[in-house]
Parts: sequence; C-alpha cells; structure tokens
Amino acid sequence: MRRTSAASTVRGRVADRGALRRVIEDTGADALLVVGATSRDPDLLPFTGETRLGDCFVLARADGVRWLGYHSVIEREEAAATGLALLDPATLRVADVIVGGRGSRLARSLGIALRRAKLPGRRVAIAGRYPNGDLAQALAQLRHQGFRFTSGHDAVLRLRRPKRGAELDEIRGVAAATNRALRGVARILSEAGRSTRRSKAEGRSSARRKGRRARGPAVGPELVWRGGALTVGVVRREVAATFAAAGLDQPEGNLIAPGRQGAVPHNTGDPSSVLRAGESLIVDLFPRRRLHADCTRTFCVGAAPPELLAAHRAVLDALVLARERARVGTRGFAIQEEVCRHFEALGYPTSLQRPVTAGYVHGLGHGVGFEVHELPHFRRDGALDQGILERDDVFTLEPGLYDPEAGYGVRLEDLCRLGPGGVEILTPLPYDLDPRAWPRDDGA
Repeated sequence: MRRTSAASTVRGRVADRGALRRVIEDTGADALLVVGATSRDPDLLPFTGETRLGDCFVLARADGVRWLGYHSVIEREEAAATGLALLDPATLRVADVIVGGRGSRLARSLGIALRRAKLPGRRVAIAGRYPNGDLAQALAQLRHQGFRFTSGHDAVLRLRRPKRGAELDEIRGVAAATNRALRGVARILSEAGRSTRRSKAEGRSSARRKGRRARGPAVGPELVWRGGALTVGVVRREVAATFAAAGLDQPEGNLIAPGRQGAVPHNTGDPSSVLRAGESLIVDLFPRRRLHADCTRTFCVGAAPPELLAAHRAVLDALVLARERARVGTRGFAIQEEVCRHFEALGYPTSLQRPVTAGYVHGLGHGVGFEVHELPHFRRDGALDQGILERDDVFTLEPGLYDPEAGYGVRLEDLCRLGPGGVEILTPLPYDLDPRAWPRDDGA
C-alpha cells in the first residue's frame, strides 16, 4: 500500500471519519467495502470525489483507515488525486493470468486488499454497483477464504445523507445553474410568437368543443421562436447549452412535457412536439456535476384554461403548506398526508388510499445528492428513521396535479435544505404560470 504525496492535486472528497466509523459499527462488520465498475458509482463518490476511474473499490476500516484499489495503470494520476492510500494494479496482481473470468479476477484483487487490512473478524459490509454476476462470483470465492459479508447498502445511504461543506456548496452551484436554465425557458416562452397556421390538433379540439363529445384542452395556436416552430426539442437544446456552459451533464435527461404528455408525471416529452398557447408545459430539470440538483416549474403561454389555473393555485398552496411543515424530526409521509387532505378538500383525488392516474398521483418529495433520488424518503413504507427529516438534509418538495382527460399537468418543485434556521430554498424561482411574469434578468 502506498499513499500519494501529491496533496496539492487532491480532488477527492473523503467521507467524514467519525460518520464512517459509526455506520461501519452499525453493520456489525470490521470494514466497509464499496466496489464499483466506475468511480462515478454514487456509493463511491463520497470517497473518490471528482476523479474518474474504471473498475475500482474503496476499503475502509472502522478505525478510519481507507484504501483505494484500482485496476488500470493508466489511471494512476486520477487515483492519486483522491488523496487515499492506494492499492495499485501491481499490488493487486492485475496482470497475472487467472482462470475464471472477471469475477475471479475481482476476487483476487479484493482478497489481497482484505488480507492486508488485517480485519480481526473478517466481517465485511459490502456496497456499490458492480455488475451483480461478477460480484456474486467474487464474494463466493472470498467466503471460501474465510471472509463473511453483510449488506452495507443502508450504511452508505446514511453516510451520503447529510450535505455539508463542499458537498452543499456543490449542490448550491448546480442549483444556481438549474435556476438559470429555467429562467432561460421562461425567456424563450415569453419571446415566442404564435403561428398563423392552424394546427391539426387545434382543429380537432375545436370540433370536439362544438360537438361536445369530449372534455379536452382549449388548444391554441402553435408557438414559433426565432423563425421556426418552438418544439420540445428546441427547448431541450437550449437547456442543454446552459448546462454545458456550467460544466454539468444530464445523465438521466430531463422532462419537458406539454399538455397531455405532461398529464402523465414521468412522460419525458416528445422532442418533435410543437408547443401551443393555452396548454401546460412541465419543465423538470435534474442535472449534476458530482451531485445533483432538481427543480420543476409549470408554464402556460397566453390565457390558461380555468381548470389549469385552479390546479396551479391548489399546487402552489400545497407547496407552501409542505414547506411550513418541513422541520427536523417530522416524518416526511406525515407531510404527504397533509398535502393529500389539502387536495381532497378541493375535490381532487389522491393516492393516499389507492393508486390513481388523475389528481395527486405521486409522492411529495425525495432526498437529492449523489443520486437524484436518495434519503430522506417521503413514503409510507421504508425504514422509519430514513423518512424522518434531519438537519443537513437536502430534498425536494414537489406536489402536483394531473388530468389526462383535460390534458394538463402541474408540478411545482423546490430543492430545499433543512438548516439550523429551518427550510432554505435552493431554487428561489418564480412560480408564475405566465412566463412573461418572470423577471427578465438571468440571475440565479
């Protein structure tokens, strides 16, 4: 084992030693072993920081000693930049010929590391997202060598949960870029003109209204921007440019869903769809650098139909209610129940008693950080302690209403931090449906 001396080049963000010791002790193990096919594995990110490696693992003893094992010599400088003690490819005997494929090679590397760690009870908590078949093969071989394994999944989730220091600063930066992207969408929509060509959808909607055969949205004219049709794809391209300029990526894409598409909460939006006046447009963005941000706003260009206006008011009131109830020690699902009662009092169905496809159909929020969805949770099920709000949690609050028949969806989502003074909104943006009501500056 060797330790890098290049302290000035360290780009890792090593997890807090005290917290690491506590979570390992909670598993009843002597060490935590996190194995990933890439250092971008969310379980590895608290240790590996911004470095980019292929197959690698982190071995952490309860006394705070940690090592990084990596398998490619060309990644030696990236590995050194983590600031961790290193187990290099030569130490792990990566070049040695072995029968049994990738799982056997992994077993040899992990066995070398575990024996060097001198674990008194040979008890290891395992986490990470390494390919299941190869990892299962490796662990089976290591069990024959006397090592015992238990799940370290919940332990790593607890380790990742609080966001402080550099991690909180990074989330703030990603949130600021998300704010700029949403302001950019509002600017595009406010600049959009209306096509003089009558769309087929507009004609069908008019015929429906005259014949009174079905309830549906009052589809307005198609929108144009900078001389061309304003499509979901155009908006998505502008959002991507904003994030690229900020050094962010969108590994899980985004949701830009107009009208009936937005009436189904996880519909990503057809890039070829032309946006129209008088319809809802849900824009849900969740980019990342190393950590994620997450924010949603709903827009409508021109006069919004009455049912959309009513739903928007109800959702905004629900968001304010949820924010007031979010306190340290409060159970997330208890806030979800209050939001459901709020919507039910207004006549909207909710999923409190049974699944529904119209009304309030999803959960209130989720933790955000190394993944878009992590702790704390706001579910009825799941470990109770993982659903109790704690100081330094970062999470979303995102009530919404959806009506596939009427052809609209509304969701308002804020990214929040639970700090010493209560809830801090990390995405302080307007909530207006009308993009023209948004300030015309590009500030965060």
